Formats: sequence, structure tokens, C-alpha cells
Amino acid sequence: MSDAPADRPGQDSPDPQRRVLLLTHTGRDDAREVALACCRELSGHGIVVRIPTAEMHDLGITAGDLGLLVEPAPEDGRAGEGCELALVLGGDGSILRAAEVTHETGTPVLGVNLGHVGFLAEAEHDDVETVIGAVVSRRYTIEERTTLDVRVLRDGEVVTSTFALNEASVEKAARERMLEVVIEVDGRPLSRWGCDGVVCSTPTGSTAYNFSAGGPIVWPTVDALLLVPISAHALFARPLVVAPTSVLAVEVLANTEGSGVLWADGRRAVDLPPGARIEVRRGERPVRLVRLQEAPFTDRLVAKFGLPVEGWRGSAERRRRSEAGGPA
Repeated sequence: MSDAPADRPGQDSPDPQRRVLLLTHTGRDDAREVALACCRELSGHGIVVRIPTAEMHDLGITAGDLGLLVEPAPEDGRAGEGCELALVLGGDGSILRAAEVTHETGTPVLGVNLGHVGFLAEAEHDDVETVIGAVVSRRYTIEERTTLDVRVLRDGEVVTSTFALNEASVEKAARERMLEVVIEVDGRPLSRWGCDGVVCSTPTGSTAYNFSAGGPIVWPTVDALLLVPISAHALFARPLVVAPTSVLAVEVLANTEGSGVLWADGRRAVDLPPGARIEVRRGERPVRLVRLQEAPFTDRLVAKFGLPVEGWRGSAERRRRSEAGGPA
């Protein structure tokens, strides 16, 4: 994890006008209401709000609306170019979508949770006014999160390349069939499993699919990659935590009866025929998340999972700061 100056994005743009990319889960009524309020507030402070064309239509606004500084976002993967940050209104799925939209430009992502857990979000629905104030005054820091670069090979040829912020999962395509795979770490075979799948995760994704599959929770400041088998029929099928420089590979055996599918962050799917090889390594481009406060990751776990901490004593000073609402 590393902090970067909040005003770095867009520094090289010849246009001095401030811009924010707004991405909204427009299928939610509350998200549309918050999006319109954000447009009004940001426009009122002279900040241009860039919105994907389809979402502008869903919100019922156009680039010429009186009193709103809005513009349509490019459709060529450069939606975040020249924007200070991407403000995302939705749940973790919306934030993962934002990571995809901004991957090429490296635009920092600020999530406002309108979903359920919202582990990737920095703020909740009730904090929108505070969020806008922080954006206007640039009171935030930027945190870099490890990503995964994923390649699918067939007969030694790369057929697909993609990335993931949370995880890349290799899963069986048919419920009635088991997937036969061989796991490789750093060019050496580790074990062969008949399983429902394999999850390769970042520390950021350790609280997502990795967690559901029985993997460990890893603090985001830890530089590592994770691999967790799903319902493996094997004597040695334990979660693995490997070096950030390691290369993980999952080979779908050529004689397996079932085919598989690769999912990147649960959003992008690639069919995997028998004989396919999936290579996973640390990504060259991190995802940049906007942080409004320096709360410990432990506090985020407790809040998001509703963990019981009654009876905690700690030191007197830590207890005082925690009861006052600050980081313990």
C-alpha cells in the first residue's frame, strides 16, 4: 500500500477544469437520487461531472441541462482520463466495475456503499455530504491495491489476457462434472486435485470469494498472492499464501471429462476447454482506492462483518480513542 498526493490525477491534462467521473448503479432508486444530488453539488463547486452516456439517459439528464456541469464519458476505455477520481454509487459489484472502467487510466476510485456489505467502499449512504466536501477540498489520500494479471493459454499460445482486483477463479462449467486440475507454483508442480474449482486472490479479495471458499483474511498491507481450492478431493488441498513475485498456474487436465470457466472478479468469463492453462501473477497496474480516513483494517472487519467485540479491554488510551469514535 502506498499513499499518493490527492491532486496528482489529471495533473498532466492541459484543461485546468476539474473533473470527476460518476459511475452509478442506476437500477437502484436511491442510487439515482444520490447521483443527481452529487451532480448538483459538484457542479455548484465548478467541478465537471463525467457520466457514461447510458447512465446519463437513466438519470434523465443531458450535457446541456441548466445549472449542471455534466459531459458524456468516452466509450473507448478512457472514461477516467483527466478525472481526479471516479465516484462510485453502489455496492462492491459497482466498485469492481469501476476498477474495470478505470484500469487503463489509473483513475482513483471512491466508493459510496448503497449495497449490503460494501467492503471496498469508503463511505455509506448517510456520508454523501461529507464525501462531496472531501472531494471539493481534496481532503483524501490514495491507496494502491495489488491486482492480478491473468493469462489463458492453449497449446502454448496465449488466447486471453485479463486482470482482477479481487480474484481469478477457475470453476467447473457443469454441476455434475468435477474439474481435474494440476496446480503449479513458480514453475514446479505442487499437487493434482479433482475439485469444484480454484480461487487465486489478492489480499483485497481475501474478504470476498476467497473468504467464502475457506481462505484466510489477509491485511491489505501484506504483499502476497493467495490460492484456495474449492471442495477438492485430495489429501493435500490447503489454502496457500505465496510470495508476491510467485507465478501461480492452474492446468485443466487434457483427459478431464468436464470443461471449466475462468471468472475475473465475477464479471468477465472465459471458457476453458480440457488442456487449458491459466497463469496468475501480480498485476503491473494496481487499482487506486480513495481513502477519506485512516481507520485500521481491523475496525473495517468488525464493522462490515458485525463481529462481537464486547468485553474488549485493551489499553486505557486505545479504549478512550475507540469510544470517542477515532481509530483505536
